[in-house]
Amino acid sequence: MRIGLVTDSLAHLAFDELLDTAASLGVEGIELNTCNWSSAPHCDLAELLASGAARTALLAALHARGLELIALNANGNQLHPVDGARQAANLRDTVTLAAELGVPTVVCMSGLPGGAPGDVTPNWVVTSWPPENHTILRWQWDEQLLPFWRDLAAHAERCGVRLAVEMHGAQLVYDARTLLRLRAEVGAVVGANLDPSHPMWMGGDPLAIADHLGAAIHHVHAKDTYLDARNLAVTSRLENGPLDDLRDRSWWHATLGVGHPEDWWREFCYRLRLNGYDGWLSIEHEDVNIGRTEGVRRAVELLQRVAPVDPTDYAVQEI
Repeated sequence: MRIGLVTDSLAHLAFDELLDTAASLGVEGIELNTCNWSSAPHCDLAELLASGAARTALLAALHARGLELIALNANGNQLHPVDGARQAANLRDTVTLAAELGVPTVVCMSGLPGGAPGDVTPNWVVTSWPPENHTILRWQWDEQLLPFWRDLAAHAERCGVRLAVEMHGAQLVYDARTLLRLRAEVGAVVGANLDPSHPMWMGGDPLAIADHLGAAIHHVHAKDTYLDARNLAVTSRLENGPLDDLRDRSWWHATLGVGHPEDWWREFCYRLRLNGYDGWLSIEHEDVNIGRTEGVRRAVELLQRVAPVDPTDYAVQEI
């Protein structure tokens, strides 16, 4: 396995300084945020699409520091009932750009539409009752999600690019079951971006999810979640307080090793390899309690200790 970095983790740095910092910390690959939920401070999507010289310069800047461009990240909500068309166009352009750059993977969300025609806000259904919730889900999947994803998957296949869907709250695909449902509907070009920090707060077990997804894992984010037992006991995991008010939250995204100990991350990496994943571990630092550069440094150091590097050389001897 190899260590990558989501560029928004160091969004406060200019691009060259970001690359220098990443290389000096031991990062080997860069996952570039291109659009939508990201302000994309290190990427001009339109320029990179239009200019071969700009693409060449981007790759040269990485290669000069011994870095690879491992993925593009277009996280957002392309099914948003008001802003979805713009975000969908950005996502499609990101897939096109990935092909031009020779990048194998685009990370994205599934999207979340409204609950019915005419809605102007997304609607995330997470309970079986009341009964109208099933009506909402059928409309969201059959009329919104699947038509969009069949078209996007076909475009990605033509481009030779895989789509790694992040199983994230407030998205139609938010767990292993919904990820595999989407994959079954639109094809194996769609797989998971397994970010363990999200099932951690939703109550899932990323180790079991890695076992369940197996070959459907296209990409992995390295991000932790801290679960505050004191607040969880009172408010549950259904947390909607301010993201920077940590003392009153039941959970928050944390630097690797803060939410879950090093031994947990060692087992996570081991089980990824056991299930056939031996690719990138892309650090996504979102801990508001620890500085960004320090958080990335700590994450790199932990992953260097726990992630297997060399391919296995074990061979079964036949008798």
